Amino acid sequence: MDGILERASYNDRMTRELAHALEVLVRAQDMLEPVLSGYDRQLALYGADPRALFWKDGERQTRRFQILSSLFAEEDRWGGITVTDFGCGYGAFFDFLKDQPVMADSRYIGVDLSVRMIDEARHRIRDSRATFQRHMILTEDTDYTFACGTYNMNMGADRGEWADYVKASLAQLWSRTRKGLGFNMLSAGAAQQFPGLYYAEAGEFMDFCIGNLSPDVSLSDDRPLPDWTIFVLRP
Repeated sequence: MDGILERASYNDRMTRELAHALEVLVRAQDMLEPVLSGYDRQLALYGADPRALFWKDGERQTRRFQILSSLFAEEDRWGGITVTDFGCGYGAFFDFLKDQPVMADSRYIGVDLSVRMIDEARHRIRDSRATFQRHMILTEDTDYTFACGTYNMNMGADRGEWADYVKASLAQLWSRTRKGLGFNMLSAGAAQQFPGLYYAEAGEFMDFCIGNLSPDVSLSDDRPLPDWTIFVLRP
């Protein structure tokens, strides 16, 4: 009986926290408009290129994908899974995954708030394993969820408000994730920092994930990239 009551209490708390996260995300829409405009300008300038996502070059983009894909459990590396790429841009993460064993009999869902990015992804990628959706939240459950660089550009938004948005977004992603969540952010300790980008303290987001998502959380120091990556697993 005690176990049943504990699970009910936990489920109630998760429901309340998710409702609060959704409220924060609704309020964040105006804050995200300049960010969307920035990505759309980059896409118009560079096309389907890492620079459209404010990455320095393709080599660094690929390295980030390699780090994130280490999240896959050994038994899932041979496929038969579902993957969500939140903030998918023009679908570069699918380009990275498509010929790997993990995509055998698997399904990839790319989600982005930018209409132009989603249109570009649909135009480029005609693989039946991949679908692309325009949303600011996830609308279906998948095994793994990734967010690569999704929260890096804030165009000078208030740091506290941006952090609240990121945490609300992560909570919503986790509510739709069955096995593991991986996300990276620019490090507050990066030697070179540029205006319009958000540099985050890893400890703050580790504490958030442990306290609100799962006790099974790990951190990757991605140097020489100016990033860190957090992995969250279902206990």
